[in-house]
Amino acid sequence: MNKDNFAQLRRELEAELKGNILPYWMKYTPDPDGGGFHGHVSHSNEAIEKAPKGAVMNARILWTFAAVYRVYPEASYLEMAQRAFHYILDHFLDKEFGGVYWELDYKGKVTASRKQIYALAYTIYAMAEYHMACGDNRALETAIALFHNIEEYALDGEKGGYTEALSREWKPVEDLRLSEKDHNESKTMNTHLHILEAYTNLYRVWKDPRLENALENTIQLFLDRFVDSRTFHLNLFFDENWTLKSNLISYGHDIECAWLLHEAAEILGKPELVKKTGELAVQMARENFQGLDKDGGLFYEFFPSELRLDTDKHWWPQAEAMVGYFNAYQLSGEQDFALKALGSWEFIKKYMVDSKYGEWYWSVDREGTPQTAKEKAGFWKCPYHNGRACMEIISRINHINHLAS
Repeated sequence: MNKDNFAQLRRELEAELKGNILPYWMKYTPDPDGGGFHGHVSHSNEAIEKAPKGAVMNARILWTFAAVYRVYPEASYLEMAQRAFHYILDHFLDKEFGGVYWELDYKGKVTASRKQIYALAYTIYAMAEYHMACGDNRALETAIALFHNIEEYALDGEKGGYTEALSREWKPVEDLRLSEKDHNESKTMNTHLHILEAYTNLYRVWKDPRLENALENTIQLFLDRFVDSRTFHLNLFFDENWTLKSNLISYGHDIECAWLLHEAAEILGKPELVKKTGELAVQMARENFQGLDKDGGLFYEFFPSELRLDTDKHWWPQAEAMVGYFNAYQLSGEQDFALKALGSWEFIKKYMVDSKYGEWYWSVDREGTPQTAKEKAGFWKCPYHNGRACMEIISRINHINHLAS
């Protein structure tokens, strides 16, 4: 890869971000009647009027448009961020017990009041970004309050780590799962990954000693518990005593963690952790190649106990692969990582981008046939993975160009 390749990639990603992803969300997702955003928009862009609204979707929209506004300060992006910000403040925040509600109906009435720590983490991530975008202190105050909620109620002070979910009043619950596909276990990699991500972003704007300690402890949990030092895959599900409960391999989470963990260490600023996570990011990225198909797409999951490979290619692992491989290229200088990142983008262009209806498909099968029964926007389908990937690679290419000039 040379300077011209990087320049072309940068142009294409900027065009994808500003010409496809962001316009899609601005055109099809705002809910003029119920406020905020539609909870579900179909593959062919039909809003399901009475679909429930999820905390994670709203937080991811807020993060995306706040982040974009910081790079491209256009009024329309700020308006989208403000819409998400005010809807979260007015409807998702639990003003009595703290935290955020998991789900609302289409009118904004609470339908699931439990406190999924994953949702609190995403809201912290988004609020910190919004504060950086426009300086609104309410956003920072909200992020700090949610941080204290997590540390007070979800932290296992004895054994380490954070519990998956609690009731509205912060009491234990039997069903801890984010979704039906998850194991009903107390400590999950996924929630810890997004706590890591949230605390990293909050630490950019709030250098609090307790936050610093919590961020360092979470990085250490990944080094000690979640990353398997033999395979460089992630351990996904543990019980409260840190007994491993699954050997499932999630290729998308592996490569997402690789770069987020290193970023967390860089923001924390402790040299020994920066070095350790940098080496790990390269090893995890290299090991992730086993999940790549010949066409450059990243498979979804592997089940070792059954020797079964889920060969579907979901939208978000492709986005994370692009960033994770590019990060490994920056750390190692190995051209193969840059070529793999470019290969991810070529796959996305050819198979994931919906040239007819806009945005990206939920997934395609191994033959490249898209899954059109799944939504384009919804509880889990948001502009965060693909929007962030575009912004990350653009920023990283700019950094390479700056170093070269």
